[in-house]
Amino acid sequence: MKKIPHEFPALILIEPFDSYSYKRKPSKGVYSPVKKVKVRLRPIVTKVNLPTVLKTAILPGDSMESLFIATQVGEIFYIRNGDIRTFLNIGKKIIKLGSSEPGVSGRGYDERGLLGLAFHPAFTYNGLFYLHYTASGTQGPGALSDHFKPEPCHSETLNLKWTKRETHYDHIDTVEEWILQSNGQPQKRRTLLNLRRPFFNHNGVNSLNFSPETGKLVLTTGDGGAGYDPFNLSQDDMEIAGKIIEIDVNKNHVINNPPVVTRFNELPAPIQEMLTVIAKGVRNIPGISFQIYYNQYIKYIGNVGQDLVESIFSFVHYKPIPVTRLVQAYLSHIEPDQTGFINFGWRGWEGAFPTSFISGCTENPSLNEKTIAYYDEAVKTSACRLQPLTYYFHKDPRPDKFGGTSLTGVQAYMGSGIPDLTGSIVFTDLAGDVPSQPTVKGVLAYTKVRTDGKQNDFRMIETDYHFGNQTPYYVSLGTNLDQTILYLGVYGSMKVTDLNQGTVFEIVQ
Repeated sequence: MKKIPHEFPALILIEPFDSYSYKRKPSKGVYSPVKKVKVRLRPIVTKVNLPTVLKTAILPGDSMESLFIATQVGEIFYIRNGDIRTFLNIGKKIIKLGSSEPGVSGRGYDERGLLGLAFHPAFTYNGLFYLHYTASGTQGPGALSDHFKPEPCHSETLNLKWTKRETHYDHIDTVEEWILQSNGQPQKRRTLLNLRRPFFNHNGVNSLNFSPETGKLVLTTGDGGAGYDPFNLSQDDMEIAGKIIEIDVNKNHVINNPPVVTRFNELPAPIQEMLTVIAKGVRNIPGISFQIYYNQYIKYIGNVGQDLVESIFSFVHYKPIPVTRLVQAYLSHIEPDQTGFINFGWRGWEGAFPTSFISGCTENPSLNEKTIAYYDEAVKTSACRLQPLTYYFHKDPRPDKFGGTSLTGVQAYMGSGIPDLTGSIVFTDLAGDVPSQPTVKGVLAYTKVRTDGKQNDFRMIETDYHFGNQTPYYVSLGTNLDQTILYLGVYGSMKVTDLNQGTVFEIVQ
């Protein structure tokens, strides 16, 4: 057992990192019904702060993958040959986490911080990597002073507008390009985006990933926060919130400090030319995963639900829209062609179900009368939205299912080490309610690809690890480069201010 360098005195490496296992060859997945699967959780490192990103990369001048762990408070370190080493610490660049927010009870829970880390496909040769984090010194009062919930009998709550954006916002997120210099020291090269966000939540996690299909950087965030998308940002073509965006990082722009924006039309032309939009209708999202299947890439994303379900979507073919075309259509007051464009349906749809509000809306209070109402977007997007591959409910009493809280990771698994999962889509929930277990803890589950495009069933994955008195929240899921190894990030608290409560596991047979 080895202690890491002094920068992270609390972290402890449990076992030497299993680098030889990266030599496994990926296997092609084939569809089969979901069945009972048991796995073990092998701890790799403990006493870590809340891990938001788990992924591997090959350092310049190296030939072996290292496991990189990014934490919400701004630390990035990596494990190679059984040693834990500091890669970068941007803690001073990150907003103060855990302060109380309007409409949020208690202190410590936060959805900001270091949210995304991605390595350029040629990182081994060019040393380029990318960060998405909440910038320090950008705390605002929030876009709304009170907790928001739509009220069917009060139409003004259904058509709110985000006004006074330069003063009524919560924070600013930044996306940056960095380089690992020849002396081994990381250095920032340029800022790609500065995004003003209305609320503290729904900023995404594991939010930066490179597409092996296009070679572009993919940014996945969320609708801006609160609940029920109060400003309907996710369906507005000009709003950056609620979208999946590709960034062509091979295009160089000469803008040293891009303006802080909320809408695509506010971006300078050179930055607009770098961006294309893959999808809209996103509520909140734990990254994007790519699975190669018969020479084509299947894309998987998880959309975090509101009150009813958590949903996993998949798609192969899509038609991204250049931001320049979206802006041109907006300025010309025309609807852009969205044939083949991906729409997950939010805020009108929560997975496979229309977003609903139930209230007593009668003039006679003696009647036990309830009204179920839906957003107009439920009708507008019903025909053009993408159906989920699978979904699970927040309440589910069935013995082989669980009630979910929040989807925290979706990854394709192409390894042979766990044969029953080969070709599967593995996902994690923060804290599931399982009928057969007395306490709440995170849940590991999986589903399979269906070649007929229909919705599929899912099933829990049983684990053998005993967490003792600690409540294990499953906060992140990651893989290595060829998706033959799965990593699980677990935290012992819902509060980012409770430090050193995390463990990173390898999921093994």
